[in-house]
Amino acid sequence: MAWSSDSVEVFLAVIDKGSFSAAARALGRVPSAVSMAIANLEAELDLPLFDRAGREPRPNAAARSLEPQARLLATQLRQLQVQALSLTQGLEHRLTLAIAPELLAAPWSAALATLAQEHPLLEVEVLAAPQADALEMLHTGRAQLALVFERPSLDGREGFQEVSSETMVAVIAPAHPVLAQAAGKLREQHLITTRQIVVAGRDLATSDPRFVYARDTWRTDNALAALSLIAAGLGWGWLPRNVVLPHIAAGALVEIPFENLSNGLDLWVDVVWSKERPLGLGASRFVDLMRRRG
Repeated sequence: MAWSSDSVEVFLAVIDKGSFSAAARALGRVPSAVSMAIANLEAELDLPLFDRAGREPRPNAAARSLEPQARLLATQLRQLQVQALSLTQGLEHRLTLAIAPELLAAPWSAALATLAQEHPLLEVEVLAAPQADALEMLHTGRAQLALVFERPSLDGREGFQEVSSETMVAVIAPAHPVLAQAAGKLREQHLITTRQIVVAGRDLATSDPRFVYARDTWRTDNALAALSLIAAGLGWGWLPRNVVLPHIAAGALVEIPFENLSNGLDLWVDVVWSKERPLGLGASRFVDLMRRRG
């Protein structure tokens, strides 16, 4: 049979790395082994896959037409391996949970309390990270789970469970000049022209477009820092309603009063994990506990 897990891996490595030698380094093999594997694959298929006329092999039209199915097969094989491993997976040594900073006040600690009672030897690590960073930690294996807002689009590498919802509201300091200028009734153009405080990852390209309105933005990766900046009158921003309610009651913040739209974005909150790694007993139990209380 021409296609096997090994031949698929080598085929995609050569395409991705651009040469037999680079593919060999990525796979931990010698270049001759990679070259031989591709030659054997071409012989079994009776079909050339790479143009060797130049300095480096270039995938031809046949290789490009086979590439999407090869990638799908590689994904399915990884998921099959994960599923098989999960059948024998026991309790992990450490459970790392990455949480978007806006959700630190969300009700997730009760699930950890139950988990601690059931597995007192389980080490737990809770890290606060902007949503994009939390998901990156998930995909690199730094965290097993991430508690984040629903994503604008689905990622096939991720599994998730809806566990709750949060209402994000636009808030501003009551003494901010834009409130006086607009006579207390703002429209969407005021959001665009007034500095916004954005909670985002450290990569400048990772701001969630659903929460970025203004032309002028200040960024922070910490929701408490955003709260302080907004309360200081340095801009407006989106924060969870349950987080800002005490500050509104104290007179430090106000929900922005809009003339032509309601103030509030209702978002689902998900526990997310990587499909490419098996969930340990602790992570699976945490997901189940969050699902039950959702």
